[in-house]
Amino acid sequence: MANAHGTPIWYEVMTTDSDAAEKFYSSVVGWTVTKSEQPGMDYRMLMMGERGTGGIFALDQHMLDAGAKPAWLGYIGVDDVDAAAEKVKALGGHIFVPPSDIPNVGRFAFCADPQGVPFYVMRGNSPDDSHAFDRSAVGACGWNELYAADKDAAFDFYGQMFGWVKDGSMDMGEMGTYDFIGHGGEQIGAIMTNPPQSPMPHWNYYFRVASINAAKAAIEANGGTIFMGPMEVPTGDHVIGGADPQGAAFSIVGAL
Repeated sequence: MANAHGTPIWYEVMTTDSDAAEKFYSSVVGWTVTKSEQPGMDYRMLMMGERGTGGIFALDQHMLDAGAKPAWLGYIGVDDVDAAAEKVKALGGHIFVPPSDIPNVGRFAFCADPQGVPFYVMRGNSPDDSHAFDRSAVGACGWNELYAADKDAAFDFYGQMFGWVKDGSMDMGEMGTYDFIGHGGEQIGAIMTNPPQSPMPHWNYYFRVASINAAKAAIEANGGTIFMGPMEVPTGDHVIGGADPQGAAFSIVGAL
């Protein structure tokens, strides 16, 4: 992809049941799902018209035996995957999968920040920009939210890695401040202190839907769980946080 270094470019749900995940997210978000052409791999593309937002990745038994669980993960575009992986290590992070090529797709590495939060870095082969992140487009990811054990350390790491900056904050009372992430002149998300009820620091992704009320009904009808919401946020949108039937946590944002 041609996106600037540090741009969120892709999102992926790891799951134990790809068919169930396809049915669930098609109903909740409105994505159409197509299978990729990667040989020997069950990888499905999440599409809204011509826009690709992410994928469904089937966990195999080896991954499950190693401790993998259903979850959403994000990809951050970089200019040089190998250099980014080395920098992750130099800044105290971890590399789970070293820089590797996906034929006809691009080069990636699977990493974790120093607080153990996993993410991918990638440089895609396509000359076109990714539009997987777009705050206003239905079907795109509209917000990237990091629950961190140490917010200042997180900003330092991601700032050095991707040029992200703190771009204002919102007082959340006993929960502390909600600190906005700026990149390329745009707020792309926020970092907040990981709440006590959360098992560990993690990224939380909000996908935009056409109707929160319709999406809520679809979550409930298709075996999902709602943890929070619908709740109005300062933008005037409403949000819901929940989990799909396989246990992958996700959030949605949209108008009622």
